[in-house]
Amino acid sequence: MYLTQGLHRGVQQRPDEVMTVFGQRRRTFTEVAERVARLAGALRGLGVGRGDRVAILAFNSDRYHEYLFAVPWADAVLNPVNIRWSAEEIAYCLRDSGTRVLFVDDAFAAMVPALREAVPELATVIHLGEGPGPEGSLGYEELIDGADPVDDVRRGGAELAGLFYTGGTTGSPKGVMLSHANLQVSWLGSAATGNLCPPGARVLHAAPLFHLAGLAAWGAAVLVTGSHVFIPAFEPVATLSAIAEHRITDALLVPTMIQLLVDHPALHRHDLGSMRNVLYGASPILQAVLERAMKAFPSARFTQAYGMTELSPVATLLGPDDHDRGFLRSAGRAGSHSEVRVVGPDGNPLPAGEVGEIAVRGGHVMQGYWNKPEETAAAIRDGWMHTGDGGYLDEEGYLYVVDRLKDMIVTGGENVYSAEVENALGRHPAVAQCAVIGVPDPDWGERVHAVVVLHPGETLTVEELRAHVKESIAGYKAPRSLEIVDGMPLSGAGKILKRELRAKHWSGEDRQIR
Repeated sequence: MYLTQGLHRGVQQRPDEVMTVFGQRRRTFTEVAERVARLAGALRGLGVGRGDRVAILAFNSDRYHEYLFAVPWADAVLNPVNIRWSAEEIAYCLRDSGTRVLFVDDAFAAMVPALREAVPELATVIHLGEGPGPEGSLGYEELIDGADPVDDVRRGGAELAGLFYTGGTTGSPKGVMLSHANLQVSWLGSAATGNLCPPGARVLHAAPLFHLAGLAAWGAAVLVTGSHVFIPAFEPVATLSAIAEHRITDALLVPTMIQLLVDHPALHRHDLGSMRNVLYGASPILQAVLERAMKAFPSARFTQAYGMTELSPVATLLGPDDHDRGFLRSAGRAGSHSEVRVVGPDGNPLPAGEVGEIAVRGGHVMQGYWNKPEETAAAIRDGWMHTGDGGYLDEEGYLYVVDRLKDMIVTGGENVYSAEVENALGRHPAVAQCAVIGVPDPDWGERVHAVVVLHPGETLTVEELRAHVKESIAGYKAPRSLEIVDGMPLSGAGKILKRELRAKHWSGEDRQIR
């Protein structure tokens, strides 16, 4: 199994049909394959060799799609960078991975000088935007035009497909190593439900492609030689317009996107009757929002996916029939590629209905964390990926996620690790002690909330705190609310009891997670 397999099949079976749509650009399967072969040739000419990491920092586009094929075609490894990270975080990811080639678009071109300074190993920047490129960069189209095509090496199987960086509980991102087989097992296992991307699907990519959820939707479409419609980023009207204009049949939307769509006044001005399948995931969804979405897309069937980057990313699926049966609070049952159980502190399975840690096993479990053997050993034990999420299974094998054992917050579909934010908060001169928790939020699912003890005589506002935090980490991780207290609740060992900090915010909720 290899990522370029679907492209070769598409050229064979649908050579002259449209594979990609981006703005006014439309390219057939044959055209995409020819460009990918030339882009791979250009990478080879730049010295990219077997297993080298090639990064991209860009919004969604047809060129991002070509990058996803060309890098493995050239025998190299993908490194999609989180577009919401700060320059400091991006630089860490590039240094840690040993990346020497970076693709950037117009939106991130201004960051290149700072990245070059922070990452001396960064030898080549390829500009795939429409405007003038950063100084010293190479033009994307010029590279393709000037390169000879090369044969696909068909890098695949257990070979590394990509490094996908996710937030770290210790404050620095971790590179999740996923093989070609990892990704394809997850995609094929999900597709085996029959609820995702049928042959001939027209798939809208509004979720970012750097995110494993967005990439999974891309992979599902590649598997069935579907057509891909790209918009740079999610925006309600642009998304609604794209669905109507291109007669979209399938889309991956995180819960925050769904809520913004169904609550938008322009919703009923667009014909959404082409939609057949909506896949949602990356964070839990409010039942009321889901019910509104099912009315807004009456012809669509809804499927929820639960998982994580380390699982490539799908572990369980809640299919359309499960939605119809009223299992809306469940995360579904193990996919055909996945084995799921709930374990106690000793690692042994717990009986149905008893809350413990969710553990997952299968061919989709990551190879490990890049250059982090201790973290890998802690996460994968006896072949089981210990997710850090708390939940329980019912008698029919439906999984219910009730809390996070890790101090992770999911806000607008993005993972935020409290330790990372606390590290940034702790650098503020007014802060004596701090804790970061997730609290319910009607728009974002969860909101990053800071609880702070100040040094005597100091004052602090949430605006000051946000400005300080955004100097070192991405803006979406900065606390949106602030609570100043005289002291923290502590355990006998002196550890802050976050469950007590969360209690007053989550009282009345049926689970400590959104």
